[in-house]
Amino acid sequence: MYYQVMSFSHKNCDQAMREKLAFANDEEKKEMLNQLVEFEFIHEAFIVSTCNRVEVILATRDNFSSYHTVLGLMSQKSTLNFYEIKAAAQRYDDEEAIEHIFAVVSSLDSLVVGESQITGQVKEAFMLSHKNGTAGRKLNRVISYAVRCAAEVRNATHISQNPISISSVAVSQAHKLLGDNMAGMTAVVVGAGEMAVLAAKHLLRAGCDVVMLGRDTEKVEQIALALGENVKADSIENLAKYLNRYRLLFSATSSREPLITKALIENETLPRLWFDMAIPRDIEDMELEKLQLFRIDDLRTISQDNHALREEQAVRAAEIVEKYKEEFYAWLRALSIEPVIKQMREHVAEAIDVEMKRAIKKGFVPAEAEANMRKMAEQMFKRFLHEPTQNLRHSSSEKKNANCIEAVKKIFNIDTENIDLKQYKNDHHTKGYNA
Repeated sequence: MYYQVMSFSHKNCDQAMREKLAFANDEEKKEMLNQLVEFEFIHEAFIVSTCNRVEVILATRDNFSSYHTVLGLMSQKSTLNFYEIKAAAQRYDDEEAIEHIFAVVSSLDSLVVGESQITGQVKEAFMLSHKNGTAGRKLNRVISYAVRCAAEVRNATHISQNPISISSVAVSQAHKLLGDNMAGMTAVVVGAGEMAVLAAKHLLRAGCDVVMLGRDTEKVEQIALALGENVKADSIENLAKYLNRYRLLFSATSSREPLITKALIENETLPRLWFDMAIPRDIEDMELEKLQLFRIDDLRTISQDNHALREEQAVRAAEIVEKYKEEFYAWLRALSIEPVIKQMREHVAEAIDVEMKRAIKKGFVPAEAEANMRKMAEQMFKRFLHEPTQNLRHSSSEKKNANCIEAVKKIFNIDTENIDLKQYKNDHHTKGYNA
């Protein structure tokens, strides 16, 4: 069994491509997941789709085949050319895949290093697939370690102190451009998701009043009530009114098409400062003389200062990720050897039983001596297997002996593919994230 990650992130794909590759909702993800696990060489899968990345995480039997399968399915979904996707995709196999997942969950691979949302987003992505029946214990092991790794990164470094998100970078940029004039302004926030709510909170701290717009007016009203008296709620149907009244706008919806278009603009002389935090984009390209527009990839450059400030801590965090990767594989190897040893002993017990019955039937052993003979046979085999099993356990902790263990399984006709390894978990692993 192998692990693989196919990554389309802010590091290797521009915003336009990420928009085409992004999954609009859970139903789109489930459709893709169901297609993936129909292939016999893909055991499990889950998909992370955020404004900065689309990643397909797999447990496979054949990484070469799964690689081309993901490229093909993503090409069909996005209508992008297969070779265009292949050129942009970043592929991680086995240990590189595990290290990448741990880094992502620990927010070391984020556009804004140290942002707090990604851990929850990955956990939710796994849970969606788990409930869908397309992810199970193979990927649950990875998530368990990844979440523990992220917790240690947060505790051992200062990388997540004063957590930074795309929303906070956007508001910070607005403050940089507007200065003290920002206090007392009214900002329009389009959307009612986590990023929109974060933007509203940062705007309130900056001294702004906020108008939140959304399709579900009841939900928006509840959010506004929770945020306080300086937040008003309204329907997104009244978007045009606010676009032509206020200059400051932050948009983060899950719409597949741009919501904010040139056709909605009535007063082109109004100075406007807009931040599009959505993938796909909420604001269409438009030529307005007094419009300053920042998109997700623009905020990437702005966040570099934050990244530089955290670079030293990121080095320490990367060391923690490396340590957890090594621990994960050591645990995985140790875990995998226990069912091998158990099945070897079960084969011995079966052989003793068969031969004992044959010996009694043939008259080689009197029936009244069966108990003593059986006990002697068991002790003989225990003594014979003691040193080999100890050597197997020792070998399991070393990478170079992985092939040796596979050879033992083949020699003794041992199949551990469908074994529930949770029964061996307590000996090797402290309980982590559970599905």
